[in-house]
Amino acid sequence: MNTADFDFELPEELIAQTPLIQRDSSRLLILDKEKQTLADSHFDHIIDQLQPGDALVMNNTRVLPARLYGEKPDTHGHVELLLLKNTQGDQWEVLAKPAKRLRVGSKVSFGDGRLIATIVEELEHGGRIVEFSYDGIFLEVLESLGEMPLPPYIHEKLEDRERYQTVYAKENGSAAAPTAGLHFTQELLQKIEDKGVKLVYLTLHVGLGTFRPVSVDNLEDHEMHSEYYQFSQKAADTLNHVKETGGRVVAVGTTSIRTLETIGNKFDGKLKADSGWTNIFIKPGYTFKVVDAFSTNFHLPKSTLVMLVAAFAGREFTLEAYKHAVEEGYRFFSFGDAMFLK
Repeated sequence: MNTADFDFELPEELIAQTPLIQRDSSRLLILDKEKQTLADSHFDHIIDQLQPGDALVMNNTRVLPARLYGEKPDTHGHVELLLLKNTQGDQWEVLAKPAKRLRVGSKVSFGDGRLIATIVEELEHGGRIVEFSYDGIFLEVLESLGEMPLPPYIHEKLEDRERYQTVYAKENGSAAAPTAGLHFTQELLQKIEDKGVKLVYLTLHVGLGTFRPVSVDNLEDHEMHSEYYQFSQKAADTLNHVKETGGRVVAVGTTSIRTLETIGNKFDGKLKADSGWTNIFIKPGYTFKVVDAFSTNFHLPKSTLVMLVAAFAGREFTLEAYKHAVEEGYRFFSFGDAMFLK
């Protein structure tokens, strides 16, 4: 199967630049893969797609203000670092711009020296391992100096950085938001729980690889990025019980899907407490082990995320849904509208 099989026309004006005032007022396109039908709705009606006895599974990762602007103390040259993942202690893998002058031993100062990064290793494609030095608590220093790392297709300034966090964000560690969850409000989640739907949380720290387009022609040649996940025994017990009693596991977003399916593959369709790194690539031909339905946003053409949707709903039906969304003026990507697949 080729990457070009997942391309579609997307007018630039449909790329949402800012979040809506009310999170759950976004639109919702409902895909029924059995009936092969599409239905236009609004996100707060997602409760109508959920039944008592189902479980709604959400990724509670929290986005770090991971973009830092500083300078080299010796030359006063401007440097931008984007934190990707904590490797050990105060060492982080970062993406540096410009990287060519940042050799091992080079230092970068942020906030008039409140935070210092020392280059300890050079990686490919502008990557570096840096060690930070600072006074106090690192996350508090980062909160005061860092900016939210919005995706490259968003050009507007974000007035309220909490709008790039889900209302249930808890575990610090992501370089990007699990955007399918941005539509939920606490009030909507309460209504869903009151209906008899179990609310279950897992953690997968989203990396920037989620935005990278597939650069090879043949999907078999694509190498997925790895992301770290954590899944509790309580969550496993709840979801196993839901399955055993005829309920559905409904995932919020592709990050939740990838975590659940990684664990399902590992334990023959059952769920157990687990943590580790996943680079699972879900594409057409894949058989889902755990997830019965899910919500997700509208994704980039030729992306692994569109391929994941196509693995669930079929390539032709997925592209038909995307064509409908474009014709109906749905908003795309991180701050855009959503779809529900069942």
